[in-house]
Amino acid sequence: MTRASGAFAAPDYRGSHLLSDLVPAAALGLGAAEVLDDTARTRAAALAPDTDLRVAVVVLVDGMGEELLRSRAAHTPFLRSLLPDLVPMSAGFPSTTANSLSSLGTGLLPGSHGVVGYRVLDPSRDVVVNQLTWDPDVDPEVWVPDSTLFERLEDADVDVVSLGEPKFAGRGLNQASLRGGRFRGSGNLADRVRHAIEEVRAPGRRLVYLYWGNLDKTGHMHGVDSWDWLEELESLDAHLSSLAQAIGPDTGLFITADHGMVDVPHANRLDLAENPALLNGVRAVGGEPRAVHLYAEAGAAPDVRAAFAERVGERAHVLTREDAVAGGWFGPVRPRNLDRIGDVLVVCGEGFGIVDSAHDSPSALSLVGHHGGVTEQELRIPLLRALGN
Repeated sequence: MTRASGAFAAPDYRGSHLLSDLVPAAALGLGAAEVLDDTARTRAAALAPDTDLRVAVVVLVDGMGEELLRSRAAHTPFLRSLLPDLVPMSAGFPSTTANSLSSLGTGLLPGSHGVVGYRVLDPSRDVVVNQLTWDPDVDPEVWVPDSTLFERLEDADVDVVSLGEPKFAGRGLNQASLRGGRFRGSGNLADRVRHAIEEVRAPGRRLVYLYWGNLDKTGHMHGVDSWDWLEELESLDAHLSSLAQAIGPDTGLFITADHGMVDVPHANRLDLAENPALLNGVRAVGGEPRAVHLYAEAGAAPDVRAAFAERVGERAHVLTREDAVAGGWFGPVRPRNLDRIGDVLVVCGEGFGIVDSAHDSPSALSLVGHHGGVTEQELRIPLLRALGN
């Protein structure tokens, strides 16, 4: 999953199956190869089903990393039945939802689609924006200008429907990276699966995209080693089993995730509010606890990097934007997206994170589970596939 051995290596975007390959693989199964360029078609071929499909159902479970799924397999009889044919895939850097959903929806790597973190700098306004909750002053279609895979499939006469939280319809990240097709909102997984079954049984060629975020939310709040997380996983397994039993022989089910998750004990966190000297030369802080973007004052990046490297030691990897781009951490980076990346990046190792109690909300500071880094637990995501009976 990573380009080199060791705790702090960039994701292997060339040698691994990637989340950005999944919708293209579904498109091949649906007979819509024309929506893909030659590179995407070649990469997707290895993941595409061996049979022609009328309907492809793509389920993305937020936070269901491969290692987490394997270690809890005794509690998931349906998902466990698919494990023998699991295809390992990799999330990009940072291993976070906004980035991964943008890769899924556009088929592009982070440096190309430009959603390069949880919170990043909008260079035109010099303001840090949250790419999940979004900023009303940021036009989603300007921020991510490429046509999405959903739009291209729709143009190829494939009916596309997204199933998710009603509040996300036509807003923010959904409009930036997942626009196109119809949207059906629901507040619980039972209704979302019911909507998926209705769409599968309707006539016509169709891509159904179902997103479920409660596993990630539970992991953040209680940790992935909690009973709460395990109960949510068990519930998810039962609902996905119902979905699989309802699909016909012309339907393919693709189940994946956007990232994994690790627990970070509060005692292992570095609080910037308690280390104000670290912020000398820093004009803005973005990213998230396990992948921090530091935006430096003019000429201050080398000193910022040196200060953080000395403070975190072996607990994190500190590198400049130039090093990250040259090392391929974001894949190829378009010039328009370059300044969204921090001048200095701090990528945290196992069990470590960086917070700022002077600015982070109490709810954010209370979180136990985190992601964003490049450990195998965070980067490795599963692809589980099933055909209807």
